[in-house]
Amino acid sequence: MHMPQDAPVRSKDNFLVFGSPYIGEEEIDEVVNCLRSGWIGTGPKVAKFENNFARYKQSQYAVALSSCTAALHLSMLASGLKSGDEVITTPLTFCATVNAIIHSGATPVLADVCSETMNIDPEQVRKKITSRTRAILPVHFAGRPCDMGGLVELVQEHNLLLIEDCAHAIESTWRGKPTGTFGQYGCFSFYATKNVVTGEGGMLITSDEHAASRIKTLGLHGMSKDAWKRFSDSGYKHYFVTDAGFKCNMTDLQASLGLHQLERVERCWVRRQEIWEKYNDAFSALPLTLPADVPDYMRHAYHLYTILVDEERVGISRDKMLGAFTEEGIGVGVHYLSIPEHPFYQQTFGWRPEDYPNAMRIGRQTISLPLSVKLTDDDVNDVICAVRKICRRG
Repeated sequence: MHMPQDAPVRSKDNFLVFGSPYIGEEEIDEVVNCLRSGWIGTGPKVAKFENNFARYKQSQYAVALSSCTAALHLSMLASGLKSGDEVITTPLTFCATVNAIIHSGATPVLADVCSETMNIDPEQVRKKITSRTRAILPVHFAGRPCDMGGLVELVQEHNLLLIEDCAHAIESTWRGKPTGTFGQYGCFSFYATKNVVTGEGGMLITSDEHAASRIKTLGLHGMSKDAWKRFSDSGYKHYFVTDAGFKCNMTDLQASLGLHQLERVERCWVRRQEIWEKYNDAFSALPLTLPADVPDYMRHAYHLYTILVDEERVGISRDKMLGAFTEEGIGVGVHYLSIPEHPFYQQTFGWRPEDYPNAMRIGRQTISLPLSVKLTDDDVNDVICAVRKICRRG
């Protein structure tokens, strides 16, 4: 029996969830082991995860935290940013990037992105540097490394801090150097849709031992180093509060997932690259703007596969296409509406979308397609079928 031509690609009870993570038996067994151990808070598994992550990123120190947002926030506090200091970042990012700057007491300043790469444009950054600028906070959008050559040049020229938002970019490198290691701090996310998953969670890397120790302290109420050991079998440890800290520590339950997620990160990267290339081949003749080619000198993390929908070319608006994907049983995402589109930032800083035209256009046209390593070949084919069907109908 043939399905009618207008039948959805996938039925409602078989809806393809966007960003659904792959959780293996190894993670499940590690979590069970953690539960049986009785140590479910911050403990030895977190320490092991930190060591493994630092080794993977070729960094000297790593501090596991509750989120990438916490890593960004604490890195700015540890850097001594204060009221009146300015931090330049991208308008094409999740709100957490800007919010972390605000919560540090500094003032966020936006510099538009490159229309092709969707990453912050060093020339636009240069135009925004003032006597109050203290730091540049680039975001490696979708897993594509920013132009670190141009940004590092600006940092050195103006004696600025460089804090990298690597939420999308665990596996990325630029000219052989891992993302997150170009400046003082690199901040990573292990949210449920990321390339390494702990449910919630983040990591900060740095080459500065004092900074790593300070951030570990700030992330656990301001208590002295290794205060989590106070209930260990080596005997009670007194601790001292040395700062007005926060509650941003990672737990061993989360690290139980992260240990095995990190162990297979390279195999998963290969699978996402395969899906990426299938999409490129399948969509090359469609009236869509596909992700920019990846030059040989960089390694893309393949975190998000974003298409841009120009209504005049495709015959359907981006927002109508979002609805069409839902009707076809395919979950998609929007990464991102530009920051100046949101009322809070308009009211607080007077930002207008049209002042950042590249970010505005991308934010109004972008759709992220499923790219999870959990996708089967049939799932990928269903996504391709849905895209072709919607474009043909448009």
